[in-house]
Amino acid sequence: MLFYQNQDGYCYNSDTNFLYDFISLFEPKNEVLDVGCGCGVLGLLVAKDFAINLTQNDIQNKNIFLTSKNSEINLINSTAILGDFLQTSFEKKFDFIISNPPFYQDSGTLGKNKIKNISRYNKFLPLNSFLKKVNSLLKPQGEFIFCYDSSQLVDIMSIANLLKMPIIDIRFLHPLDFGEAHLVLIRIKKSSRSKLKIHKPLFIHIGKKFSDEAEKIFQKSEAHSIKCQL
Repeated sequence: MLFYQNQDGYCYNSDTNFLYDFISLFEPKNEVLDVGCGCGVLGLLVAKDFAINLTQNDIQNKNIFLTSKNSEINLINSTAILGDFLQTSFEKKFDFIISNPPFYQDSGTLGKNKIKNISRYNKFLPLNSFLKKVNSLLKPQGEFIFCYDSSQLVDIMSIANLLKMPIIDIRFLHPLDFGEAHLVLIRIKKSSRSKLKIHKPLFIHIGKKFSDEAEKIFQKSEAHSIKCQL
């Protein structure tokens, strides 16, 4: 699959491939919403493998343009909605919501590139408000699958439990085979009574090379980027 990206904006990276692989474990179906879709890569990768009705949302006009373009060239139907997720009124509820959201915490040293800042920092999509809005848009027994900074997992669990959206699957991503986790993949199911399952960790590199599992995920996604000037 080919994906046009804005070379001056935030470009997707390997984390998107790993999230796509994690989402695939749970076989999404019916109505699916991709929040903060960027150029559309996550939702479109899922849509190539599963029979879903895909809706994609982003706050930035250039991203919606790219999402629509990438949907067209990859022959996948998608409805792209421009707007702040927290302020947007959606006309339906969703069976699955997926997202690679902005999750970095603002240390007070934001860069000068506003386009990238919006895609990176959770001050533009605060965690508490984010999860509340997701909860309001999920159907009964609906699922929310996303990735986040692993250091904020306690906050995520606390908010999710208050909303009666228990976390039922977790997988930690480690950049190096001897290093700490930097990212966590999370599956939430509304009103679920399932016990928490912690999947085996994904080590992205073994020594200086990608691990065999990481290489298999890259091959599965077959995502190729074309950077362009918008």
